[in-house]
Amino acid sequence: MHVHILGICGTFMGSLALLARELGHQVTGSDANVYPPMSTQLEQAGVHIQEGYSASHLDPAPDLVIVGNAMKRGIEAVEYMLDAGLPYTSGPQFLAEQVLQHRHVLAVAGTHGKTTTTTMLAWILQYSGIDTGFLIGGVPQVSAIDDERLKQVFTHSSHLGGTDSEHGRGYFVIEADEYDSAFFDKRSKFVHYRPSTAILNNLEFDHADIFADLNAIQTQFHHMIRMIPSHGKIIMPANTPSLEETIKKGCWTPIWRTHLDCLHKNDTDSKNDWHAELLQEDGSQFRIWYHPTDTDQASQSGDVHWDMSGLHNVNNALVAVAAAFDIGIEVAQSCQALSAFTGIKRRMEKIADITTTTGSIQVYDDFAHHPTAITTTLDGTKKKLKGKKIWAIIEPRSNTMKLGIHKDNLAQSAVLADHVLWYEPKDLSWGLNDIIAQADTTNHQQVFDNTDAIIHYLQDNIGDNDAVIIMSNGSFSGIHQRIIKMLTEQA
Repeated sequence: MHVHILGICGTFMGSLALLARELGHQVTGSDANVYPPMSTQLEQAGVHIQEGYSASHLDPAPDLVIVGNAMKRGIEAVEYMLDAGLPYTSGPQFLAEQVLQHRHVLAVAGTHGKTTTTTMLAWILQYSGIDTGFLIGGVPQVSAIDDERLKQVFTHSSHLGGTDSEHGRGYFVIEADEYDSAFFDKRSKFVHYRPSTAILNNLEFDHADIFADLNAIQTQFHHMIRMIPSHGKIIMPANTPSLEETIKKGCWTPIWRTHLDCLHKNDTDSKNDWHAELLQEDGSQFRIWYHPTDTDQASQSGDVHWDMSGLHNVNNALVAVAAAFDIGIEVAQSCQALSAFTGIKRRMEKIADITTTTGSIQVYDDFAHHPTAITTTLDGTKKKLKGKKIWAIIEPRSNTMKLGIHKDNLAQSAVLADHVLWYEPKDLSWGLNDIIAQADTTNHQQVFDNTDAIIHYLQDNIGDNDAVIIMSNGSFSGIHQRIIKMLTEQA
């Protein structure tokens, strides 16, 4: 079957294209913005991509058009598709019908940490010898992986995986996004996935371009909860009011609640099933405990020692280990797998380590798209990089950020950095400069209206042993490589 994907270079649709290729379909696609790393993955897989959304891309007619959720009425290819009566579907619907049928689906939902947690869970299963399928909204890092089989599996952001030959059933780990499915299907993507094991990592207001308020998002989360079978499992952090409110709408599935304990202080008396006990303040070492509260099963534990940091990543690891345990992987085995985990691109990814006269300047790329994500990332970084001054360079690029929904929390979200350089895009509908100027913060925060000015300021003021974190969910006008080039020439 020939499928043509409109909006193919998005992280979800590009990953879906790779799965369609693995299924044996001929895959082509169109996108207004064809750029790496997704375009590179697709081209290497033999997927032909065309720039723009011309009606000519659908002539001769494909057997099926898969429509990305960025497509709208009025786009030439969309109008041609409808007028010509071509068969079409959404990406999530195609995935549900072509890939997820007859599989045990492990879905990772939440405002933050979906990509990282999904990758961790898929990694644990693959490391443990289960050829699970997966779809991740990012590209895993593979350069530090020693195992050639794992390196090959995690080269791409999706993998079809194997099945149980006896029962025709396998596992599939998926990043369960709450964004809408298509212009003709305004349900959240994850409503299509019908998971048996569901991680609800957290829940805050986001995607203000399609959701009116937090309650609207909770309604979509509850649509998914309604579909989880009674023999399945829901895994979620304890003491999360927005999730508890959602559960109160109705739940027919057993729940495991997780809890992060204080440093060197495991809370074994808690009513929660799962705990992570910090062994190092920065989250680079921790112990995971399973204390069953409603059975006479024995407790299990395992230690994780890895290169990652931050309490948010400890929480991500905790729910991933619990989900893996739900399908039979022992806690110690999962912790061993995570100790070999190398992370994913654009989540505190170190992209340069530049030697200077008296030390080194490290440059990191981070996807932070929300004030909470900025805060948790900087918290982990400060604890890990003690002694270094931290420069945060931030572009408020997400739709929710641009609408100003979280503007009053932005300055405070970055207080853990020593210096903050904000970039104000021309299409911002509110004044970032005014917000930062009025904020009562103790660190140094400045606003710039062009990236050249940011680079020049950094060049004049950065120290020989500082660290730079570039925070944006977009390309940020190529500022990453421009900063690395400047620092390298200056060293």
